[in-house]
Amino acid sequence: MALPGWLERRYERPRIGVFGCGCQHYWEQFPGLRERLITHQERFEARLRQEGVDVVSGGLVDSSQQAFLTGDSFRRQGIQFLFCYMSTYAPSSTVLPIVQRAGVPMVIISLQPHRALDYERATTFMQLEHDNQTSLPEVCCGLQRAGIDVPGMVVGAAEDELAWRRILDWCKVARAYAALRNARIGVMGHVYEGMLDMNSDPTMFDAQFEMHCEHLELDDLHACVEAVSEPEVARKLQQIRELFLFPEPGADPIAGPASPEDLEWAARVACGLDRLVEKFALTGLAYYYRGLGGNPNERLASSLIVGSSLLTAQGIPVAGELDIKTCVAMLLLDRLEAGGSFAEIHPCDFESDIVLVGHDGPHHVALAQDRPVLRGLRLYHGKRGCGVSVEFQLKYGPVTCVGLTQTHDGRFKFVVAEGESLPGPIPATGNTNTRCRFPPSVSQFIENWSLEGPTHHFALGLGHVANLVENLCRCFGIEYVNVTDPHYRRPWPRGRR
Repeated sequence: MALPGWLERRYERPRIGVFGCGCQHYWEQFPGLRERLITHQERFEARLRQEGVDVVSGGLVDSSQQAFLTGDSFRRQGIQFLFCYMSTYAPSSTVLPIVQRAGVPMVIISLQPHRALDYERATTFMQLEHDNQTSLPEVCCGLQRAGIDVPGMVVGAAEDELAWRRILDWCKVARAYAALRNARIGVMGHVYEGMLDMNSDPTMFDAQFEMHCEHLELDDLHACVEAVSEPEVARKLQQIRELFLFPEPGADPIAGPASPEDLEWAARVACGLDRLVEKFALTGLAYYYRGLGGNPNERLASSLIVGSSLLTAQGIPVAGELDIKTCVAMLLLDRLEAGGSFAEIHPCDFESDIVLVGHDGPHHVALAQDRPVLRGLRLYHGKRGCGVSVEFQLKYGPVTCVGLTQTHDGRFKFVVAEGESLPGPIPATGNTNTRCRFPPSVSQFIENWSLEGPTHHFALGLGHVANLVENLCRCFGIEYVNVTDPHYRRPWPRGRR
């Protein structure tokens, strides 16, 4: 589906500190070596800038004294991530102070200038120029003894594009890491009654991810909606008509055409949501209101799907049923450039070995295979109220499910699966439904997924990005499991406490 221009995503540039390291005793012994190593580092930094990274260079660090100064400088400049460019052998004292003072995760990049030495013409100078790997064990040992884990490392040659793909993947992880640390997630309402998996402590999100959960009231949204002007509503209606299809009803008696009144109200509420996001500087929102007798709050809360879907497509994920955990999962998938739509498991098609994956709430409309559909629903199953809802399938091809859950001791845990989005029919119910196939079979996938104790919601994104999610988990020190990994083994039961 070709997106309208106003829906095109522009991703933030990750701000990454880069420093080389070396041994100062070499410089007098081998004139020109330091300058040669700096040239290699400058080429590395230039490639990162070319790829859209905001590089903050710390230069070549060759002493512990300089490491202290460089780490302090990185912290003052607000870097979000660190790359240690391993230039030659370097004492670990040139690295540890930087990581301690910068206060962000560090990935080690070890790129030889060439794939191999010219053995016939090799000199000690050339060996030192290619000694990128020598101190890697020492540096990792020194960091681990200081209680610092290295989330990852890339070893290869400067011209190795496979190594560069891994480096650029780490740049995406750096962006997602920064997005979570700086997130402001609005929390409006309460958890859908009886959903024990949805309950969570907002303080734990602030503590683990260093984000902030902003508590809101529906009154805040009411005030924003009331302030919306008629020209704003007209522009939003134009956007909605440009993006969505309005098909004839299908077999479902509760799903019919969207009435002009409901459509106008959904557009007005969408404008109010835009104002709410701006007013509270939100990067995401989780909401739910039960409703009572058709009161104003019920009418407002049942009309958020269209506006929330538009916001989600613009990089501000919105999750229904007050699911803060899935809102965070949607945010990280978006910043990994994989999207992230609100989803849960729907009926299986055992004949085709697939499961329908979707939800009746807000969705990432930019991930749609074809133009998304708007339908008017006379009721929302399991909820009060009625209004306009969104329906589509995700783009065909590889997909990744990311579920954020909590264990019995309150710790966060990511449950991930990789599969395929396949073409085929979906029901015309005003809900998203994507035909997904996961290995080794639909039955085994659902068993493995469920027994890991995820929430029943998760974020569904495009591409196979489980490795990026795993690397992000390493940065935060959060448990991770991929139930579609070929080496996956189902957990032993914990038993009753």
